[in-house]
Amino acid sequence: MAETSYPRFCPVAMAASLLEPRWTMLVLCEMWSGSTRFNEIQRGVPGMSPGLLSKRLKEMEANGLLSRRGSGPGAHAEYLTTPLADELEPLIRGLGEWAHRNIDCEASLQDLDARMLMWNIRRKIDLLELPKRKSVIQFILNDPPNEAAKYWLVAKPGEETDLCYADPKHDVDLYVVAGLRALTSAWMGHSSFEAEIEAGRITLTGHELMARTLTRWLIRSSFAEVAQHSPDAACRGVI
Repeated sequence: MAETSYPRFCPVAMAASLLEPRWTMLVLCEMWSGSTRFNEIQRGVPGMSPGLLSKRLKEMEANGLLSRRGSGPGAHAEYLTTPLADELEPLIRGLGEWAHRNIDCEASLQDLDARMLMWNIRRKIDLLELPKRKSVIQFILNDPPNEAAKYWLVAKPGEETDLCYADPKHDVDLYVVAGLRALTSAWMGHSSFEAEIEAGRITLTGHELMARTLTRWLIRSSFAEVAQHSPDAACRGVI
């Protein structure tokens, strides 16, 4: 039997053959979060090359995990999860909760990706807690020895928050300057925004009310509510 082959009679092995190919579960999670077009999915999994994403989407379609529509001339193809895939959502969510509870937070805070973090933060902005007008928030993320990464969130009432990788030339209401690790840690619930701000690892400059209400309009990851051993303590390599 080849090393990559599984005994087909085993249900766990059959499930693994569908879900083990790298990125498959992350692609599903991105689609469950609302992304349907190729470029949207790719923005949610920035470490995945376009060629590999295209290959994986075709495999997932062939395996019945997603369907493709609108692929005619001039149309933008959309990818939708199938009922078969949707049955997996609570199981994969549970897997993430297990990892968040049990995997050393030092390990989870390595190999961070600023784009992926900001793409997910974009989804968690509560517009009702922001001024009733266009709000522009610039994030400056430091990750030595790399150059600081800059992102802009443009939030408008009644519209989806936009993430810009280049300066949109709008007046900035609030500047958030943070270490990439500190922002990730606070957003994921390994620490808290209050602790990171008090330690000077996150600083807020600009609109006073927006700065004061950061934790009301910037909602943390849903995994942040998962119970951990020391949610507000610094990572020490021990859980």
